[in-house]
Amino acid sequence: MNNYSEKFEKMRVAGRVASKTLDMITDHIKPGITTEKIDNMCYEFIKDNGGHSAPLFYRGYKKSVCTSLNHVICHGIPSDRTLEEGDILNIDVTAIVNDYYGDTSRMFAVGEISVKAKNLINSTYESMMNAIKILKPGSKLGDIGYEIQSYVEEKGFSVVRDFCGHGISNTFHEPPNVLHYGKKNTGQELKPGMTFTIEPMINAGKYESKLLKDGWTAVTKDKSLSAQYEHTLGITENGYEIFTESVKGYTKPPYN
Repeated sequence: MNNYSEKFEKMRVAGRVASKTLDMITDHIKPGITTEKIDNMCYEFIKDNGGHSAPLFYRGYKKSVCTSLNHVICHGIPSDRTLEEGDILNIDVTAIVNDYYGDTSRMFAVGEISVKAKNLINSTYESMMNAIKILKPGSKLGDIGYEIQSYVEEKGFSVVRDFCGHGISNTFHEPPNVLHYGKKNTGQELKPGMTFTIEPMINAGKYESKLLKDGWTAVTKDKSLSAQYEHTLGITENGYEIFTESVKGYTKPPYN
């Protein structure tokens, strides 16, 4: 028994609630639903499964999830905006269960989407998984950024610089910062028991972002499409454990 097994067990539970929330909402992502309705459904599901939503009232945020559409990079606020054919959507869910956090996001395609949008979504997912697969004690944080950056730039996409992954356990955001770009063998060394998110935000155009007047919504400066995926995970004695994997095996759209 190691000294972080209790923490990992609690994070498994919180991560499972968060990932099941995204599994639940999947069948509802179609033209005609509003992002407000998505928010309400996720709020109720998290509550019914013994948790509560971390974003709700966090630093004044008034919704339970983030819904980032098309050229929104992250922190899109649910509203009366109706999903339309061809939209791409990121839903970011963080559940708190017994004081521990599970933080995850996934991309969704609304009806039929463009080939470029599909390529962007697939590349974002694969970049995250490439970075996760190298995790083990002794790896460095810079290795994570290198894996993501090198993969997506080869595909002609760019990595957002203004937002990053973060440490997480019984606090929503804690050290270390996990950058999604970087050089091999640089940065902090990974050790067993560390828990953090990897959540690459990848743009179809240039990487620059800007913040809207609401103080939350980050968009691509050039209005190009953006995609994001996120997992919460922990470093084990000889590798890693993902706490937020889909119970239904969902990875990227189409989910069926």
